[in-house]
Amino acid sequence: MNCIETPLQGLYIIEPKVFKDQRGYFFESYNKKEFDEKVGRVEFIQDNESKSIYGVVRGLHFQRGEYSQAKLVRVVQGKVLDVCVDLRKSSPSFGQIFTVELSAENHRQLFVPRGFAHGFSVLSEEVIFQYKCDNLYAPESEGAIAWNDPKLGIDWGIPANDIILSEKDKHHKPLAEISDWLFD
Repeated sequence: MNCIETPLQGLYIIEPKVFKDQRGYFFESYNKKEFDEKVGRVEFIQDNESKSIYGVVRGLHFQRGEYSQAKLVRVVQGKVLDVCVDLRKSSPSFGQIFTVELSAENHRQLFVPRGFAHGFSVLSEEVIFQYKCDNLYAPESEGAIAWNDPKLGIDWGIPANDIILSEKDKHHKPLAEISDWLFD
């Protein structure tokens, strides 16, 4: 696997080696030994999958405290714009965003370390999105940032009138209003 550093410390794009022939393709989507050597030791304990239609924006979600999560995310069908925001107050990239297109065609994955808010927008007709987590979901530790925070100015790659949000995601506060939830 090829491990590409991003401008935000600890956030990596992972490109697997894809072997193609007349039958289709094969690639190793995760190899613990290689991942530990190139990214660092992470003990993933849960795999999740979601299916969404064009225009859906999920995020920007995170978990706080002892329930914070690192994630390894990928698309198995369709295409998304994946978005991360650094919430680590001591980080030189605090409050900065990073976006990358993940698709079934490019096979890219993104490692999102603890201390980041994460979300994605669906750019294709539908998407199947998978992710590994290193901690269990804890509703009492859930946090989120408004998807349309004006200071972040995220371009989700979808016209605003096409964006579909969950009821919960419609009501999150901007980053400036959640400073007590952030990571040290």
